Amino acid sequence: MSTEMIQLFKPWYDDREIEAVAEVLRSGWVGLGPKTAEFEKRFAQFSGAACCVGLNSCTAALDMAMRLLGVNHGDEVIVPTVTFVSTAHCIAYNLGTPIFADVNERTLDLDATDVARKIGPRTKAIIAVHYGGRPVDMDALKQVAGSIPIVEDCAHATGARYKGRSVGGLGAVGCFSFHAVKNLAMGEGGALTINDKQMAQRAKRLRWLGIDKGTWDRTALDKSYWWEYSVDEIGLKSHLNDVHAAIGLVQLAKLEEANRRRRAIVDAYRQAFADIPQIRMPAPDDADFESAWHLCEILAESRDELSVFLQERNISTGVHYKPIHLYRCYGNRPSLPVAEGLFPRMLSLPLHPGLTDEQVRYIIATLRRFYGK
Repeated sequence: MSTEMIQLFKPWYDDREIEAVAEVLRSGWVGLGPKTAEFEKRFAQFSGAACCVGLNSCTAALDMAMRLLGVNHGDEVIVPTVTFVSTAHCIAYNLGTPIFADVNERTLDLDATDVARKIGPRTKAIIAVHYGGRPVDMDALKQVAGSIPIVEDCAHATGARYKGRSVGGLGAVGCFSFHAVKNLAMGEGGALTINDKQMAQRAKRLRWLGIDKGTWDRTALDKSYWWEYSVDEIGLKSHLNDVHAAIGLVQLAKLEEANRRRRAIVDAYRQAFADIPQIRMPAPDDADFESAWHLCEILAESRDELSVFLQERNISTGVHYKPIHLYRCYGNRPSLPVAEGLFPRMLSLPLHPGLTDEQVRYIIATLRRFYGK
């Protein structure tokens, strides 16, 4: 039995992140500055988008996307019900109405067929959540969406690829999370990726209270007028800072290695549980879909009892997520039978690059023991 708790998630840090933070602290510039600008440039290149705007969370990025697309009172935005609540909250922040769609039974990604049923005259946008790191079938969704803009929620999917292209540059806007448990872990942080340069410039103003020039930008201006700036619309204070960006630059350099390790762990689980009929593993990668493997969300019979059994043996698990349409804050509940049917069986197994081979073997052996294998 493991003598210490095996964490569900854990950031993969070493001395490189520590030195990167120390460098920023020694520089005396820790806010929105040159490291943020460098991260934005590199992440835009990585994601295949023209522009990247660094923010303090994916929630801020989703909220920004709604503002950029003009979502307002009376507008509807279609969103999958199996996702973190912030995906829907950002619509409500902007006075829009979330319209919940069901998910694909095999992938838990947004079901394009159900999206087609939910599109109406008030549909302003569609949010495609790349659930667990697996890309949505964007071609199928675009065919259904027509001219309706698609926002990619890439909170789970940094490093994922759809038909050889990185997520985040496939729709109108991409929204990323760099929270402490994510594949690229800054502690806190997020980003918006976008191909429209004018929209990106507006996003940079909105993240800094609507001010048209940040403090770092103003250092390059004529010193006699450095304090001058304009405020043409009201924004929020939601920008990334150089401490987190410095961590992000190191994490970006390590991302491919980290995601390979995640994939190897999922492959080990898949092989080990192949003879257990009570477990269904998530859909595997193929030529078109390369997951970032943020989650290993299995479907397990006796899910609750299994979770307790693992917890008592120092293995953390989770559930991602209870369908949002079941929460009281969203009022009337539509019938979304696939999500409702899958939820009682969903269980997240430990998955992060720091898991040792010994820990993976222990998790496998413990789970097999629960099912009498």
